[in-house]
Amino acid sequence: MYPEEMVNPMRAELSDAGFEELYSAGAVENAIAKSGTTLVVVNSVCGCAARNARPGVIESISGQKKPDHLVTVFAGVDKEAVDAARGFMFPFPPSSPSIALFKDGELVHMLERHHIEGRPAELIADNLKDAFAEFC
Repeated sequence: MYPEEMVNPMRAELSDAGFEELYSAGAVENAIAKSGTTLVVVNSVCGCAARNARPGVIESISGQKKPDHLVTVFAGVDKEAVDAARGFMFPFPPSSPSIALFKDGELVHMLERHHIEGRPAELIADNLKDAFAEFC
């Protein structure tokens, strides 16, 4: 578990951009069960989350098409919420960071760590914008 004072600025990047932070399995289940589209970001302390994932996700939601609901869980901190989110991302193996798009509770698009690591934020944003254009 990472100390809160270390992760708070990393949480704030997404919450300041409009993402709801989820801390329990029930909150994750409720968020994904909502009708419409839900973007779930598994946040992380790693460098690729800071350099690629968070900036890419934030850029992706700046367009006209975006998910109805924006939520995030934090790997290494919110174990119950992260485990629940990853359960909905099956058959993809657990990875952090990761980004999943759900439509009416069904997983429709997934970016795993290997899709994020080493790729610029702009490429991640473009990938997500394409998914939003198709599913949102």
